[in-house]
Amino acid sequence: MTPKQRSRARVVQAIYQWLLSGEDIKKIEQQFLNQKEGKISKAFFSNLLLNIPKNIAALEDIIVPSLDRGVDELGPTEKAILYLGVYELKFQLEVPYRVVINEAVELAKLYGAEGSFKLINSSLDKIAPDLRSIEFAK
Repeated sequence: MTPKQRSRARVVQAIYQWLLSGEDIKKIEQQFLNQKEGKISKAFFSNLLLNIPKNIAALEDIIVPSLDRGVDELGPTEKAILYLGVYELKFQLEVPYRVVINEAVELAKLYGAEGSFKLINSSLDKIAPDLRSIEFAK
């Protein structure tokens, strides 16, 4: 894994922890920054981790129409991966949408329930054209 890929994996783990525990996100951030296993991009990790919770309502508004069920019916891992993917599509415009979707699908294969990568892929495929219309216009 590259440092950015490892950062994304840790963001998913940290958001998962935050969703289950309700613990302060800054405290969770410190726990993950103190981990020594593998190099991460600390600025990239912190930017994602601290901003995803601030934007949860907006992220859910984008996610809901792409699903055939409510967000509350998703597992915490799938929620964390979708939050990360949609956040990157909306706010990390320097990352090509195909990279965002691929990274999210790989994280779902690694951490999600069996077959959850299909839901992640389907949802992000529906969302990307709206959030990245400039890339689709090329």
